[in-house]
Amino acid sequence: MILFGIISIIILIYSAILHEIAHGYVAYHLGDPTAKLRGRLTLNPISHIDPIMSVLVPIMLIFSGSPIIFGGAKPVPVDPFNLKEGIKDLALVSLAGPLTNILLAIIASLLIHIIYPGASFNDVLGGGLLGAILAIIVRLNLVLAIFNLVPIPPLDGSKIFALILPRKEAAMYLSIGQTMGMFILIFLLFFPIGGFSLLGVVGQIINFALHLLGF
Repeated sequence: MILFGIISIIILIYSAILHEIAHGYVAYHLGDPTAKLRGRLTLNPISHIDPIMSVLVPIMLIFSGSPIIFGGAKPVPVDPFNLKEGIKDLALVSLAGPLTNILLAIIASLLIHIIYPGASFNDVLGGGLLGAILAIIVRLNLVLAIFNLVPIPPLDGSKIFALILPRKEAAMYLSIGQTMGMFILIFLLFFPIGGFSLLGVVGQIINFALHLLGF
């Protein structure tokens, strides 16, 4: 259990770091050098780790037996005023993070199918250290991608969703802010409303994604 938790946290941290680096890299190529100038386009975890989201939240979820483990790194700074096409480019920057996690999940799943042909996901997860590492990479990166695509500020999905709104409404929507947005997200995750459970929906999407990956 302890080894599983340590492996999960390490994989989660680096998956979140690659997620944030992708944001910064795309922002840089679309005209915003903020992340690069602040030294955030690096794999050095010291530049990215958030004590709460990178360490405390995952540890609490792991040892509480939560069916879904998630967390994150410090968001890379992006100045939308430097981007060439405003909200459109901000949506592309936001999309880069989840797409990176999806790519990591695909690569790890391909390795699983090559090394463990015909094995179920749970068999791979419990079939030794290498299998566990690959399976955890798949699951955690799917979780990061799917959670970040939820259209609640400050998650990436909110910037993508804002692209389809009129400019004034998009600005109001994005102004909800990080504190209020995270409160809404946590409330929807752990306090189902009228039978709707965001955690349940995310779990179903993860299972569907695993099916698409051949498990």
